[in-house]
Amino acid sequence: MKMTLRWFGSGHDSVTLEQIRQIPGVTGVITTLYNKQPGEVWNLPEILELKNEVENAGLKIEGIESVNIHDSIKTGSPEKDKYIENYIITLENLAKADIHLICYNFMPVFDWTRSSLAKKRADGSTVLSYDQDLIDKINPETIFNEINSNSNGFTMPGWEPERLSKIKELFETYKDITSEKLLENLIYFLNKIKDTCKKNNIKMAIHPDDPAWPVFGLPRIINSKENIQKLLDGVNDDFNGLTLCTGSLGSNPENDICDIIKTFGKRIYFAHIRNLIHHSKGKFDEAAHLSSDGSFDMYEIMKTLYETGFSGPVRPDHGRAIWGEVAMPGYGLYDRALGATYLNGLIEAIEKSSKK
Repeated sequence: MKMTLRWFGSGHDSVTLEQIRQIPGVTGVITTLYNKQPGEVWNLPEILELKNEVENAGLKIEGIESVNIHDSIKTGSPEKDKYIENYIITLENLAKADIHLICYNFMPVFDWTRSSLAKKRADGSTVLSYDQDLIDKINPETIFNEINSNSNGFTMPGWEPERLSKIKELFETYKDITSEKLLENLIYFLNKIKDTCKKNNIKMAIHPDDPAWPVFGLPRIINSKENIQKLLDGVNDDFNGLTLCTGSLGSNPENDICDIIKTFGKRIYFAHIRNLIHHSKGKFDEAAHLSSDGSFDMYEIMKTLYETGFSGPVRPDHGRAIWGEVAMPGYGLYDRALGATYLNGLIEAIEKSSKK
């Protein structure tokens, strides 16, 4: 496994490459061109500029998260093929820069949803939290303002103001999109980019929906073992794979994460590892990575990844806000560095014990 950290790029992230380089065992980053809007072409010179910046800091770009997908592709509108062609050009340019892993999602309107970005815990840290009762009281047309006002001055991924300023129009666009139609549009998109991905050895690793159930009446299609199977069967080719996100899939306690790893192991190309603590149905807080701090057995998750032969990039996912750090909620340096070190310790123990 290759330990990485998500990095949003200079000017968009409170964490620097120099700091990431100093986390023991972290050898790369998962990054993006954060100023790009869905549907825009990523030009080769700007990709190479980003790559050179990362490599000059002694790290490697192990993947891109995300090349965001335009809403016309998700809704299947008449403009979709124009934006798919732009996506293909971007994929070709990334391959020319020797970048071959893309983590993306196909969630309508909101990439993820939380009721709080800074719920205070007993230890004084704050975490991202979800409470369905609170979500049900929120007007989806105003939730962007609530997220934006609590983001410590950072633009949260998936909540870009340029796009969500048109939130009424977005909800109108998706009003007739069922989960079946959304899956159909996803399969159409993947079939259109298939030849480019195969020619350039690009792996498309879809990120599960977060949380793993419909929110504000919007459909969710990558949220369970059954639905992941539908997608992988729908485009049954090695380029079409999965990002294992323990937090997104694990938001529903009915999802057996280790069973999902065993079932789709060869099609898992990237792993987000984080812990949650469940309170009741539809209510959870994010937690420190340590198993005992939440509801997940992190040792078993990492062991199952190892035993199924996973060797791709892994990153500690959302961290707590600790030690007075002011950063993008979930993406500070300190707790993710602790998480990376903890996960590397688990990996070392698993590897050594398996060889005895």
